[in-house]
Amino acid sequence: MTAVRSGSTPASGPRTHEDRTAPRAPQPPRRAGERTGARRPGAVGGPAARRLRRSLLHLVLGVVAALYLSPLLYMLTTSLKTRGEAGATEPRWTPDPFTLDAYRHVLGSTDSPVMQWFLNSLLAATAHAALVLATATPAAYALARMDFRGRGVIFAGVVATLFVPPVILLVPNFLIVNELAWVDTLPAIVVPAAAGAFGVFFLRQFFLTLPGELEEAAEIDGCNRWQIFVRVVLPLARPALVTLALLSFLTNWNDFLWPLYVLLSPESLTLPAGLANFQGANNIRYDLLMAGAVIASVPVLLLYVVAQRWVIEGVSRSGLKG
Repeated sequence: MTAVRSGSTPASGPRTHEDRTAPRAPQPPRRAGERTGARRPGAVGGPAARRLRRSLLHLVLGVVAALYLSPLLYMLTTSLKTRGEAGATEPRWTPDPFTLDAYRHVLGSTDSPVMQWFLNSLLAATAHAALVLATATPAAYALARMDFRGRGVIFAGVVATLFVPPVILLVPNFLIVNELAWVDTLPAIVVPAAAGAFGVFFLRQFFLTLPGELEEAAEIDGCNRWQIFVRVVLPLARPALVTLALLSFLTNWNDFLWPLYVLLSPESLTLPAGLANFQGANNIRYDLLMAGAVIASVPVLLLYVVAQRWVIEGVSRSGLKG
């Protein structure tokens, strides 16, 4: 009796010469790691190794975050200390006793109107951010989405101004502000830097990432160039606009040198310039200086917490296409 070969059914009987020479049906490809014990590509280690790597990553990030946050935390705790404890030769992190006298002194001082400086900075930074958006947005859209003669030359000239050190512009800007009778007024710190090249460059890079089919569809529907810009482009550019507004706000809020040049009276000073004078008058009152620094930092931190989602999206999309 003939033995049944492996792979044949009992009903098939013995294989003939033609059956043995016939080509076999192709077998499905073997997956990586199947029956061979090999690991899949990218799968290094098991769940325990992945948890260990994740724990190490979180530990490193926690150490880096602590290094960045430690000056802010020490500033906050120092502002809550007494005068003697804040100026002690052996500083401590925790205030003992806890007190708000530094904030009462700063906010209630008549010689140094900190709240007036705060309002001046808030008004100037907000107006500056709005003016930057009003000037940079149409210029960036024209350089990114409109075809006209000399567009590349104009954009190259705008970008070239980024390499000019800002300190060189102090004297020319002061002469212009003086001719306009803006010295010792808030427009002097709002207008001069509003037409900067960074906003045009930043928004142009974002506008280049937008698909042109959207503008073509709007044009087919009967929209003119202005309607396309307002109804189609600006809603899509919200992350970039929020990012530019936040960066412009921070630049004006932290500006120190230019306000010292053009703001003369104590009531017209912004917060950085005012705190510099406040430091000169209270050079040994570290509790008061830290309280003023905390007051200056709160709006910036709150603004970033609120707008961080748009900031991340705007920065990530603005560099995709040049």
